[in-house]
Amino acid sequence: MDNGSLVTWILSFVMIINILLSAGFLFFERRDIGYTWAWLMVFYFIPILGFIIYLFLGRNLAKKNFFGLSAEESKYLQSTVDHQLAILKDQRENQNALLTRYADLIHMNLVSSNALMTTNNEIAIFNDGKQKFDSLFNDIRNAKKEVNIQYYIIQPDDLGTKLRDELTKKAKEGVKVRVLYDEIGSKRLSLKFFKELLSAGGEVEVFFPSLLRPINFRMNNRNHRKLCIIDGEIAYIGGFNVGNEYLGIDKKFGYWRDTHFRMKGNSVNQIQGRFILDWKHARKHEQVSFDQFSFNTEGHVGSSPVQIVSSGPNSLVEHLKNMYIKLILNAKRSVYIQTPYFIPDSSFMDACKIALLSGVDVRIMIPNKPDHPFVYWATWAYAGELLNYGAKILLYENGFLHAKTIVVDEEVASVGTMNIDSRSFRLNFEVNAIVYDEQVAKQLQELFHEDSQLSTELTPERYKERSIIIKFKEGISRLFSSIL
Repeated sequence: MDNGSLVTWILSFVMIINILLSAGFLFFERRDIGYTWAWLMVFYFIPILGFIIYLFLGRNLAKKNFFGLSAEESKYLQSTVDHQLAILKDQRENQNALLTRYADLIHMNLVSSNALMTTNNEIAIFNDGKQKFDSLFNDIRNAKKEVNIQYYIIQPDDLGTKLRDELTKKAKEGVKVRVLYDEIGSKRLSLKFFKELLSAGGEVEVFFPSLLRPINFRMNNRNHRKLCIIDGEIAYIGGFNVGNEYLGIDKKFGYWRDTHFRMKGNSVNQIQGRFILDWKHARKHEQVSFDQFSFNTEGHVGSSPVQIVSSGPNSLVEHLKNMYIKLILNAKRSVYIQTPYFIPDSSFMDACKIALLSGVDVRIMIPNKPDHPFVYWATWAYAGELLNYGAKILLYENGFLHAKTIVVDEEVASVGTMNIDSRSFRLNFEVNAIVYDEQVAKQLQELFHEDSQLSTELTPERYKERSIIIKFKEGISRLFSSIL
């Protein structure tokens, strides 16, 4: 066989293999049409190598019983959901006007994400890292039975070391300590960092660990959740990770503005359940059951109704995005959003436009300090588009804004881990608490107003005056926005 024939044979072989791989992708991956076409173009223009890229970045995780619930656990969960749906049906004529008004949203969260409603919750709001971690460390020191910690990022710096040392002390006292972190988010971390904690009886697991350190076939699916549960009685949920920057002492970012809840009441059970499912998945080498964990059995604590809503690539339904869209479309007066990244898909943008055209006061606060340049300029592009519909865009100037909050009509609000971008909508594992309480909503809206004093407004005039270079950056960034 001469060289020409050999090249022809190799090219034909590559083409056949590529066609077979593309056909397999079409058959097994039932995705959004735009997403499917994007990957087919990758396969076409980068034969074979494109499929290798897909193995790292594009594989679908959606499958039945991803978190390994037993038949009994699944049956119990479904019966609890069904019971709450029956109560909700009667509640439409009940005395709680707010829950009646949002019955359709509560129903959607129950059916879509098994997000059970609890009504006896007490909530403290933290918007400063030092206050949040002082409170967390104090609760850890007072733990009697167990401490469960889950963070997307744990830095092996001063704050990370302090957390590890506090947990090690509790483990030595006989308190059950579990730590779960994300491999990609905590890329500077290794199990060696927890050597003393492990020696003291603590347990540490990595979510989607790498096959080899540089090779991780799940690098595009990150567990972005930040949860802490102490003795099954106190829980933390929100945007703060663990690292010096979250205390506002990193010169690159300056002051770090975030939002976190400290919760008591039966919502703690739901947050604990979320942790257990992630722990079960990470600890595949061991059978994990719910009765190994502490749950809150206290009576009445507070009066805030709460649902804990989760979302992730294990489901084809974008639960948290749908919840936000439902909130926006339900709004009668105002929608206040804080997010570090505003790179929504078309459905989210349409919801914002419909609200604005309906006369709703939509305000979106984003940081004016980029941590990822492409993300920053894509955020400007989408925010700028909404200016044409009357949105008020605020640029936070006092450091870096990392809060993930939405407040609607000063009566319902959500705080959690979801950013407004495609990554959080469909690639990351996320969790938010949605609170049906005017007092909590007004507190969060007041914080928004306080932050507004530390922000400048991106007016239509200011946006039009941006340079050709910035317009070019926006265009390129928006082109790649679905994979940022």
